Amino acid sequence: MNLSLYLLTVLIWGTTWIALKLQLGVVEIPVSIVYRFGLAALVLFAILLATRRLQAMNRRGHLICVAQGLCLFCVNFMCFLTASQWIPTGLLAVVFSTASLWNALNARIFFGQRITANVIGAGALGFLGLGLLFWPELSAHDASPQTLLGLGLGLLGTLCFSAGNMLSSVQQKAGLRPLTTNAWGMLYGALLLTGYCLLRGTPFGMEWSLRYVGSLLYLVIPGSVIGFTAYLTLVGRMGADRAAYCTVLFPVVALNVSAYAEGYQWTAQALGGLVLVMLGNVLVFRKGSRPATPAPMATQGAQVHGTQVRVRTNP
Repeated sequence: MNLSLYLLTVLIWGTTWIALKLQLGVVEIPVSIVYRFGLAALVLFAILLATRRLQAMNRRGHLICVAQGLCLFCVNFMCFLTASQWIPTGLLAVVFSTASLWNALNARIFFGQRITANVIGAGALGFLGLGLLFWPELSAHDASPQTLLGLGLGLLGTLCFSAGNMLSSVQQKAGLRPLTTNAWGMLYGALLLTGYCLLRGTPFGMEWSLRYVGSLLYLVIPGSVIGFTAYLTLVGRMGADRAAYCTVLFPVVALNVSAYAEGYQWTAQALGGLVLVMLGNVLVFRKGSRPATPAPMATQGAQVHGTQVRVRTNP
């Protein structure tokens, strides 16, 4: 099951980057995100209600879903869609592959897990690799400030994605399954962005071209409903740090798609940078890099959702 979920996530999310790029155009960025996750939430709620698998949540569970919606389905995608205006999507996938490093850091903040020498070394390799990948753009005399801004937004988006991983892990420790928390999280994320658009006076336009509608549907069903469910199920089964290992393979898929669709040019320097980023991610998962999660967090979850935990531990 873990292998199937892993391969499914890599296949889907390795190709959604170019679909994100196709969303740029007539429709404003936040509005496109509202359409994506609003539709995905409707699909998930329809499935859960039809199969009677929608779980009840208390106030704490809903508050965590609001935070998850803000991190995973709102700020994360605002950052990446904005950055994709200036940076090839394949390079953004490389930035996103540092999620395993951010997960290790956030596991320290959320769960008190020790940050090992492996993770520190991996971080050094990863960011050195990013430097090599982006050096041609950053060192050019006519380099646009948007390149650096796009890189920063990509890193911020990855950090938000990692924070959402931690929140999902907390929910699953409390017995709530990703299908339920994703449905609520996507709904809350879409509502938050809708409020943002209304405050800014952003028009809710629509582009009825095959390019836009086709990419939107791909992002809604495979990219959101299937992709996020598969990935966050892995987070619950393997832990956020090891589940993020699948992001190591995203750049391989995404850069090749980018070379075909966007004209991205491979260079020896770029290849070396990609290798360093991937080596850094692999280093995170060497033996001893994943301390056990302390028991108090699991106990806290059991006190909040006691009935769900009992059901989950006796399937």
